[in-house]
This record gives sequence, structure tokens and C-alpha cells, in this order.
Amino acid sequence: MDATSIAKAVVLALVEGATEFIPVSSTGHQLLVGHFIGFRSPNNTYEVLIQLGAILAILAVYVRRLLGIALALPNEPKARRFVLGILAAFLPAAIVGGLFSKMIKLYLFNPWIVCATLVAGGLVLLVLDDTDLEVRKTDVYDFTLPMDFKIGVFQCLAMIPGVSRSGATIVGAMLMGADKRSATEFSFYLAMPTMAGAFAKDLLDNYKYLGGDDIGLIAIGFVVAFVSALVVVRTVLDYVAQHGFWLFAWWRILVGSAGFAGLIVFG
Repeated sequence: MDATSIAKAVVLALVEGATEFIPVSSTGHQLLVGHFIGFRSPNNTYEVLIQLGAILAILAVYVRRLLGIALALPNEPKARRFVLGILAAFLPAAIVGGLFSKMIKLYLFNPWIVCATLVAGGLVLLVLDDTDLEVRKTDVYDFTLPMDFKIGVFQCLAMIPGVSRSGATIVGAMLMGADKRSATEFSFYLAMPTMAGAFAKDLLDNYKYLGGDDIGLIAIGFVVAFVSALVVVRTVLDYVAQHGFWLFAWWRILVGSAGFAGLIVFG
């Protein structure tokens, strides 16, 4: 594990933490950055496993709310329905990821696909930001079970790198009547089981390919991703509520276009 490898791992972890909870696709950014700086990990395992740092960041921010929900479960039907809704939203991705994760990595983890989906997703966000959608839900605890499940179906689109897990769930929630803030907050909650499941699945599939250097880099990436994600989670909800998604949309378009240019020039 040399200094160059550590530096590349730190860069990718910063990218992961900074982009995981905003609708720009952390996986897509990591694949592009890793392609151009020459970072390789066994079966792209590093990029998935350092998500645990981002998971713990959101747990740290939401620990009081999560504890309150846990304590309310025995006596509050609303709390039980909310937890059941998160599980219902998680179910589609769990099934699709469990069945097709290896195939997805083999055929879709491609920088050309990432660039195309980044640009396409940016255009979708621009249209969404300018569309006057009917708002029927402003609180994540009031989402219905069918609505939760449908949001989970939208999340499956994020199996394609560059689509963005948070972007897919936010768009799905808003199309079904959620406002920007509650759609983004629901995406945060749904991230916990989804990312934890992806972490466990990838670790189970690839632990035998990991050497000592790989484990060391993952540990460094975990810490860096935690810190950078902590900063983002504390600020993104208020930003989205006040300014919408136009900044993220144009960022996606610029990064995707720059990626296309880089692939054409440098290969």
C-alpha cells in the first residue's frame, strides 16, 4: 500500500461521501474518477464497501430520530407504519440487487454508460424543477405503503451507474406527491437499509479477493467517506428546500459532458 494508492483512495472516498446523498450518483462519480486516475479494486469492491462510512454518517445525524422511532414502535401505529414503509421501499432493490448485482457490475459499470446517464439524469432534474407538481405529502411519516413501495421501484433504476440512488428516489417521491424536502428526507432514510444491504452483499461476494492492502485502503476510505458525508447530510436538506435541484442538474450535465470529452481524447 504505497502513498499513491492511498492518495487515490482518499480522493475516491471524498467523492463518495460528498455525492452519496445528493442526486448526482456517487457510484457514477467514483467510476469516472477512478477511471481517469487509474484506481482499480477487485470487482469494484472498494467503491461499494466505503459506503459504510456514509451510512454511519447519516446514522450519526439521525440518531435521535431513529431512537425516537424505535422507542415509539410498541405503542405508536404511525411509527410502525413508517418502519414498514421503509422496508417496503427497500424490498424491490433487495430483490433486483440480490439477483442481478454481478451482471450489473459486469455489463453496466462502464464510464460511457455513466456519462450518458449523468447527462440524462441532469435533464430530468431540470424538467422536474420547472414542473409544477401537485404536493400532497410534506411529511415522510405520512407517506402511504403503496407510495413507499413505488418509490422503491424507482430506486431500482439506480442499479444503472450514473442514475443516482437518491436522485431516483427523490424523483419517484415527487411524482407521487411529495414535496422536495420530504422526498429528500425519505431518500436519506431509505439509504440506510439499501446501502447496508449492498455493503453486506458485496462483502460476502468478494471478501476472498481482498488482500491486506485492499483492507487497509477500505479502512482509510471508510473514515474519509464518513467525514465528507457528515458535512453533506447536515446541509443538503435545507439547501434543497430553498433552492431545488438546478445546481445538481447542471453539475451532472457538466460532469457527464466532461467525461465524454475525456473518454474521447484520452480513452
